[in-house]
Amino acid sequence: MQTIHLDLKGKDVVSDVLCGEGVFEREFPRLVARYPQSFILTDSNVKRLYGDKIAALAQGAPEYVMPAGEENKQPSTLIEILRAMAKAGMHRGGCLFAVGGGVVGDVGGLAAALYMRGISCVQVPTTLLAQVDSSVGGKTAVDLDDVKNVVGAFKQPGTVLADPMFFATLPPREIRCGLGEIVKHGALNARLFDELWENREHLTRPEFLARIVPENIRHKADVVQKDEQETGLRKSLNLGHTTAHALELCDKRLSHGEYVLIGLIFEAEIAKTRVSCDGEYLERLEELALTALGEKPRGLPVAAAAPYARLDKKNKTNDQVVITAPVRQGEYALLSLPYADYERELSDIFASMGF
Repeated sequence: MQTIHLDLKGKDVVSDVLCGEGVFEREFPRLVARYPQSFILTDSNVKRLYGDKIAALAQGAPEYVMPAGEENKQPSTLIEILRAMAKAGMHRGGCLFAVGGGVVGDVGGLAAALYMRGISCVQVPTTLLAQVDSSVGGKTAVDLDDVKNVVGAFKQPGTVLADPMFFATLPPREIRCGLGEIVKHGALNARLFDELWENREHLTRPEFLARIVPENIRHKADVVQKDEQETGLRKSLNLGHTTAHALELCDKRLSHGEYVLIGLIFEAEIAKTRVSCDGEYLERLEELALTALGEKPRGLPVAAAAPYARLDKKNKTNDQVVITAPVRQGEYALLSLPYADYERELSDIFASMGF
């Protein structure tokens, strides 16, 4: 087992991320017993696969099962969870345990931040994506209408249990989804990129994933420690996401991580024409992203997606689109494009690359 500490100095907040085979069965009951009250949040998919195991370890704690799927990351779901917590008689000394993927973690973390103005939270991410990204760093949110993550709060979990046991039941698409964030971290961390490049033929192997997850968590934890509120360095973690979110909002065929890989490729192409960069490195990064993607999707709705990029939280005006672009190994740049240029280049680049 590896323990990664996320210490937000000056705020008396420390998160412990416990990584390794068996941490769920070993640590979950210990954490449940630590609090005077515990409340389990999971979704219908995790309940089907791991419901008996969770029940055996939860020591009778009340449970709420939300419907699975990104479409349920809504304020209405949040309200139902809060109602269930109130019905269970939860008090401020209690703890919410979010056992599931990124949607469960995001909605559950926000519920913990809001309930009685804040109770403790433990994250148990069950997907590769959630382990390397959303469970670490304290960002919680729900979507509102067509805008992703627009209602949220920062809520650091006290503990995260990242157990590779859960990978055994993930379909290939969920593995690719997690690889989107892993390759993104590789674009920001020179040593991690080298390891991914050297193992690019083995990206989906369980033993490789189990080894690479703690390194990804360590990178993200280091960024969050330096910039919890996303005023500077943490913006680097948006690499590829402006375009990914725009595509994701109008085309549900692919997962979030797959769109991150596509967004990373597009934003690398933008960097080649707008800033001083290492073109050879960007070619390798794009090849790595394509390898993780598996096959190139066709018919992406780029014309419909472009306007959604205007809604990105990084933008300062409606006429500019800000992207976080890779430029050299381990380096990135924030680029601001006139919307008309972004719309045109989105269409031209994807057409030329065969998307």
